[in-house]
Amino acid sequence: MSGSDSAGDASPEIRYLTRVIAAIHPDAPCVRDDRTALTYREFADRVDVLAGRLRREGLAAGDVLAIMLPNRAELLIAIMAAWRLGAVATPVNPAFTQAEARYQIDDSGAAAAIVFGPDAPDLGCHTHRVDDLPISGTPIAGDEVHPARPDETALLIYTSGSTGRPKGVELTHANLQFMAETFRRHLRLTSDDHCLLILPLFHVNAICVSFLAPILAGAQLTITGRFSPSRFYEDVTLLRPTYFSAVPTIYALLAAEPEDRAADTSSLRFGICGAAPISKELLDRVGARLNLTIIEGYGLTEGTCASACNPVDGPRKLGTVGPALPGQTITIVDDEGNPVPAGTSGEVTIGGPNVMRGYLGRPDETAATIVDGRLRTGDVGVLDEDGYLTLIDRIKDMIIRGGENLYPKEIENALAEHPAVLEAAVIGAPHEVYGEVPVAYVRTYPDISVTETELTDHVASRLTRVKVPTEIHLVDTLPRNPVGKIDKPRLRRDHRPRTASTA
Repeated sequence: MSGSDSAGDASPEIRYLTRVIAAIHPDAPCVRDDRTALTYREFADRVDVLAGRLRREGLAAGDVLAIMLPNRAELLIAIMAAWRLGAVATPVNPAFTQAEARYQIDDSGAAAAIVFGPDAPDLGCHTHRVDDLPISGTPIAGDEVHPARPDETALLIYTSGSTGRPKGVELTHANLQFMAETFRRHLRLTSDDHCLLILPLFHVNAICVSFLAPILAGAQLTITGRFSPSRFYEDVTLLRPTYFSAVPTIYALLAAEPEDRAADTSSLRFGICGAAPISKELLDRVGARLNLTIIEGYGLTEGTCASACNPVDGPRKLGTVGPALPGQTITIVDDEGNPVPAGTSGEVTIGGPNVMRGYLGRPDETAATIVDGRLRTGDVGVLDEDGYLTLIDRIKDMIIRGGENLYPKEIENALAEHPAVLEAAVIGAPHEVYGEVPVAYVRTYPDISVTETELTDHVASRLTRVKVPTEIHLVDTLPRNPVGKIDKPRLRRDHRPRTASTA
């Protein structure tokens, strides 16, 4: 099996994936976590046994199974078991309060849930404790396996709710199949690869990039426990993974670690960065720290994870998120929805087999987001002559100062050029004269000191006066949403001006 592309060109349908590979390479390592290590045969058997239990207890095709677990093998087993039945899986953030979890359960119409233990919140539906799930027993019968229907919903991933109540994004089997196959090819994964899964499995990135893609290649994955820089370095040294996918927050934590921390990262072929923009400076620093190629990509949950990505081997352009992934098209449009030429900024739109089925139970919002079959992202970007995409900012994050449009990312990039700045977030704060003014929140490297005045002068030397933040707050931490992005809505809500400045 070494070095093989086990799935070949005719990839098995994802709901049968582990069973197909188990028939070819039963004893190859599949999934490992802190409690167990499973071969492909063992993983496939666990999936079929759980599917049989759920079927006998009434879960049927079209039903929704909620899975409220921390990262562990059983979470993946439960997703695959639901798919064997034709049911829909909806992972729930295990840190949710009862109110947050009940909202997702009620909105999704979940018929059953798998939870961690007796202290799990009351979800209002039939629940299974993870420790009570069967390890062996009667598997699902062949005639009970739901036939493959690519257009059926497989996964309900809930948005973070930063623009309102969370919405259930319906991703079909065809969406997931396309994305898993795209990443298998784009990352050149083979059975020799080994993914270190460190992102939360209630998010589509981890499911597609760190689970489905390596499994499609017959590779293995290790599910790490709660992330910490020390745990990461220990796992990489001991387990010898070949790649991992992370968000800028994780890269910032790794870059901030002492230079003398002992770690052997030589097994890693590459790292992936997505979910939020990362500064060129941080990308350079963490790449040098890990002696690693980091490829930046871009996508939305509504686009089944990713739509653009720099290549592992080939021209990488720092500061861009790469060209469109094969099978997808990225078009920049103006306010009227008309395509604009290369080098011109506008809204990023996406077309391809990755575009979601829609928002569950929200036809109006679906129609506003998918227009003529294309996904309107709400992101401002520009394509260069080679088709590489540079993101400018979120449309909703744009600051209008006295009628002039300012993009926070431009100011954040200027701040990031200062050697003391680890992360920066710029928001628009209300102002009685100008309507809005830029305000920055900055987290610095622990070993470099800087003053707010020095940072203000630094930005003023690079940007016009109207773009210089009226306030710069040095903070120890920045608020995050459940998927690790800086929570700008919370920053805006919590911001308190220091003075009634007229900028």
